[in-house]
Amino acid sequence: MDKSPDAFRTISEAAEELDLPQHVLRFWETRFNQIRPLKRGGGRRYYRPDDVQLLKGIRHLLYDQGFTIKGVQRILKEQGAKHVIAIGDTGSIVPIAPQSPDDVVVPDHDYEDIDDLTALPAPERHTETLHGETAGLSAEQRDRLNTALELLEDCQALISRARG
Repeated sequence: MDKSPDAFRTISEAAEELDLPQHVLRFWETRFNQIRPLKRGGGRRYYRPDDVQLLKGIRHLLYDQGFTIKGVQRILKEQGAKHVIAIGDTGSIVPIAPQSPDDVVVPDHDYEDIDDLTALPAPERHTETLHGETAGLSAEQRDRLNTALELLEDCQALISRARG
């Protein structure tokens, strides 16, 4: 049974609708304070329809238009969440203020000669411990680093499939 368009979505439903892993949505919550799902007992997230539309706009700007997180943050600050929601609704970019060079990812052409990204060395995972903890890092810092590592590994897999 399909939900009403006005129904709230769980993180798994939102992630499926956006074709994104759940950890990406949790990561985006740390970068975009406009994303504020309701949190119920046990921290379970419920996304409002506008939250999902905002996420669609952010996804479009990051993945389809090539903006950086900093660039999308600037758009949200200067143009507002409604502007980014409109982008999510239309699936196209709505005219925005001029961009700074830091707002858009420019491909690095020095790596065109690499045919197989799987040939690159795998990132090292440091497991040095001090009293059962990773030296010098809090649990939150480790979680954030692990999320970033997962995102990078997802990117590497996407690039490998695209070149496939």
